[in-house]
Amino acid sequence: MKFIIDVGVGRSVEVQLAADGYEVLPVRDRDPHMADREILSWAVQEQAIVVTMDKDFGDLIWKERLPHAGVVLLRMEDATGPERADAMRRIARDFSSELPHHFTVFKNDRLRISR
Repeated sequence: MKFIIDVGVGRSVEVQLAADGYEVLPVRDRDPHMADREILSWAVQEQAIVVTMDKDFGDLIWKERLPHAGVVLLRMEDATGPERADAMRRIARDFSSELPHHFTVFKNDRLRISR
């Protein structure tokens, strides 16, 4: 499985997912100012799941119906990097087969996968 990690998510998540054997493509390494639309397009090309903390991705997918390969929205604004990394590690481990091509929200230690 491949993940594109949005800039606001942080390096801890990048490092944790890479250590767990996933392919990680950090937005910060490609273009830290990349627009959300471009990130989604890149993710479709790569067949990668976008990990973000940016709620605007919901509008792009639900209102504008842009194609995507999957999005995980971490609603963890007050969490530390290690807390976000641990949450994403559990999400990837326990729900890997359900993440592709779905919009997933993690908030208050609960996961909601929209199909």
